[in-house]
Amino acid sequence: MTLQQVLYALTIEEYGSMNKASEKLHIVQPTLTSAIQELEKEIGFTIFLRTHKGVIPTPEGVEFLSDIKNFYRHYNIIMHKYEGEGNYKRKFGVSTQHYSFVVQAFVEMAKKYDMKQFDFAIRETHTKEILTDVSSLKSEIGILYLSAGNEKSLRKIMKEHELIFTPLIQCRAYVYLWGNHPLAKNKSISMQELEQYPRLSFEQSDDEIYLAEEILSENIYPQTIKVCDRSTMLNLMVGLNGYTLCSGIISSRLNGDGFVAIPFHEDEDNPNSIMEIGYVTKRNSILSKMGEEFIAELKCYLEDVRGDLI
Repeated sequence: MTLQQVLYALTIEEYGSMNKASEKLHIVQPTLTSAIQELEKEIGFTIFLRTHKGVIPTPEGVEFLSDIKNFYRHYNIIMHKYEGEGNYKRKFGVSTQHYSFVVQAFVEMAKKYDMKQFDFAIRETHTKEILTDVSSLKSEIGILYLSAGNEKSLRKIMKEHELIFTPLIQCRAYVYLWGNHPLAKNKSISMQELEQYPRLSFEQSDDEIYLAEEILSENIYPQTIKVCDRSTMLNLMVGLNGYTLCSGIISSRLNGDGFVAIPFHEDEDNPNSIMEIGYVTKRNSILSKMGEEFIAELKCYLEDVRGDLI
């Protein structure tokens, strides 16, 4: 097996087409086909099935591509470290729950690089997709939280996908709403006070409670509206006096200063909950320089707000 064959296989997987892959690689299709056939003969199984819609990996191919993707990323990291910038666009991706402070850290990291030489991606997405993205190495790092309500289920999934969770910060529940909300001047807000206002939550790919982004998601709420992005959530906070329960870690540079995070006042039926925000990586993977700098920016930001949270 050669590095060239590895690159060919990964490019075919990315584009799902022999024609498109050969165009991307600047080679003729017969050359690409021949190289993959030789690779399949060497490893003893078929990597791709040819269909009228393109090519798809076989079950054995899926596992093989996952293994070589990890290897090829490490190879690129080492080449970048010892041979300078090189002549290829390096990729770096982060998948995250909807945290403005994560976007802020990503911005600060990206500013250090020439955007023409790098292919950056930040994906605010469903909890399940975060784990899938990191497992498949679509993203190098995933950002999510663990709590008493979701830890057992999420750690089981992470173990199955060979993922490692590294904690960054612990915090309690805060009520996030706009500055002109009737409750915005309160020192704390109880569940009873929130009953007349719609609770906003991010929609998930599945209805499992452990996938929710919001603390106390297992509670029953009189009014609930699900949204897909932060911008819509902020608009509904203003338009409907909606609220969400969050970590209290907000980037005013990105969300604006018209919103406030107020401590949630717990009671016997609605206890507060500790959430531990951290990052997920593939087991035995090596963080790229961009990954290290992104995590450093996250830690720097969180260190500044740590004393205000618990």
